[in-house]
Amino acid sequence: MDLESIGATQVVLGVLFRFWPVGVSLAVVMGLSFAFRKRLGLYGQLFDSGAGIAGVAICLFWLFTAIFASIIAPLDPLAQISIMKNALPGSIDPGTKQVFLLGGDRLARDVFSRMVYGSRIVMVIAPFATTFALIVGIGLGLPAGHYGGRIDSVLSFLANLVLAFPVILLFYLLVTPEIRQLSFDNWFSEATGIGVSVPRSLAAFIFLLPIIFFLALFHTRFEDRPDRHYVLIGLTMLIGGWIYASFVFDADPLGIVHVDPNQLNIFVAVVLGSSPSVFRIVRGLVMDIKTRDYVAAAQTRGETPWYIMLWEILPNARGPLIVDTCLRIGYTTILLGALGYFGLGLAPESPDWGTSIKDASRLLRSFIHPALPPTIALMSFVLGLNLLADSLREQSMKD
Repeated sequence: MDLESIGATQVVLGVLFRFWPVGVSLAVVMGLSFAFRKRLGLYGQLFDSGAGIAGVAICLFWLFTAIFASIIAPLDPLAQISIMKNALPGSIDPGTKQVFLLGGDRLARDVFSRMVYGSRIVMVIAPFATTFALIVGIGLGLPAGHYGGRIDSVLSFLANLVLAFPVILLFYLLVTPEIRQLSFDNWFSEATGIGVSVPRSLAAFIFLLPIIFFLALFHTRFEDRPDRHYVLIGLTMLIGGWIYASFVFDADPLGIVHVDPNQLNIFVAVVLGSSPSVFRIVRGLVMDIKTRDYVAAAQTRGETPWYIMLWEILPNARGPLIVDTCLRIGYTTILLGALGYFGLGLAPESPDWGTSIKDASRLLRSFIHPALPPTIALMSFVLGLNLLADSLREQSMKD
């Protein structure tokens, strides 16, 4: 049975129309940002170069796509309509008259809707996993660079040990579906329904470090101001405990956050794989900055070492770290795509870009259209992050 279809021009116009919430949001944010760029600090300086404007526009495009995914996507990304299997772009479902703008994949799902919902997965996992890796790397790199000696030797040895481990094997071990490897006489698993695995055990340790980091940050700054000190410490414990319970044990008391084992494995793999590199960058920056005059002035005032690290050294290392963060989010996005392609990422039915590319690659010689949208989406988002990083690097060099 031949399917009805629309022309290429109508397909392009249809895709553009579906992105109308993104276009409106992008126009408003970019217009206001350009108008008030002189008041927006480093973000406003990005609009002084074409690369910065392009990078911001591309990143915001995918951010708004993730936010408005339910409005943009015409169909459920998991819905299957058998007659639309490997349907060409512009094909029309005879039953509902719904147009598959970018065609159907080998399981008869809408390629366009899967690409749109895939952005939501990338926008949630990549930035958050990179943020955790950044905090872990900073939390360990600051004392290593500042104190030196045995602390530096031990932490550097651990970082080099992780970096020396074969990356592919590391990710394979951590991202492979969970295997219950340990038990405490089975009572813990029976009581909580949670198996104790290597990724979950690592997560229990890794996700403690951001809580400790923010406790030290607020304690050193507001120790002599009890009105703010207790409030910030309490909020850190409350929010940190909520996130910790949600991520490590998938036991959100509010029922808002759900982290399945595959997502947890990816978070742990990214944090464990990226934090040693961040550690080495921070350690090198600290060893350079700690010789500056303002650090000596803080020591003369009698400030504690952790106050100096967190409030004197770290703010002056923000430029290289911001650039590295943008690049690292791009690396994480590529990693998610690679893990999905090799079947080590999220669930097989997930609409994330890597899984979509893997599914489409099986019939690539016969049908190329299912592979192009997620590939172009992945490429464009990483390009936007690289342009953003280049622009930030230029601005930091001017400063």
